[in-house]
Amino acid sequence: MTGITSAEWVTSSYCGSNGGTCVAVARLGGHVAARDTKQRGAGPVLVVPADAWVAFLGNMCRE
Repeated sequence: MTGITSAEWVTSSYCGSNGGTCVAVARLGGHVAARDTKQRGAGPVLVVPADAWVAFLGNMCRE
């Protein structure tokens, strides 16, 4: 698994330039990491298997 400190974190374009209340995500091999942008990388990180992340997003995007 790629290390969290060397991961490329991505935030949504909806977050704007002030950071706001956003979540950043990063790919870590077969896993996905998520963190709160307000913590500036110092807070906790949630790491889940990539297939669980895909299932989560699929459930969030249902109409």
